[in-house]
Amino acid sequence: MTKATKLLTALPPAQRQRLMTLAREVSFPEDTRIFEPEGVADRFWVIRSGAVSLDQQVPSLQRITVASLGSGDLLGWSWLFPPYRWDFGAEAFSPVRAYEFRAEPVLALCEEDPALGMTLVRTIAEILAHRLEMTRGQLMEQYALRRRSS
Repeated sequence: MTKATKLLTALPPAQRQRLMTLAREVSFPEDTRIFEPEGVADRFWVIRSGAVSLDQQVPSLQRITVASLGSGDLLGWSWLFPPYRWDFGAEAFSPVRAYEFRAEPVLALCEEDPALGMTLVRTIAEILAHRLEMTRGQLMEQYALRRRSS
């Protein structure tokens, strides 16, 4: 299994410093919807403190939590991939403080500094691979529980 990667600590110091020039500190009160599925994905966040739940609306059911994120975690990757729409919803599970990055300036920085761009994309790919493994494990556990109870 891959290990959890934290975006800012995975970047070399000089690249982290360049990226951080684009950061804006934001906060979200508990129970705040940060984004909804299919909304325009034009930014991302790195959580400084607090907890965020990623959720998915299941037909004829309520929203189900698919992941929980905390300090140091990347929130949002859809800004990097067309059609630039959120795949999930996100809600502050507790008061959250985060660094917010608008996609347009980050993408411009990546064009200007291809080494930073490649490192950023590789790091986000590692984060996605880890989350996919975690989700697959959770689905397998749920499937096994359902088979045992039927």
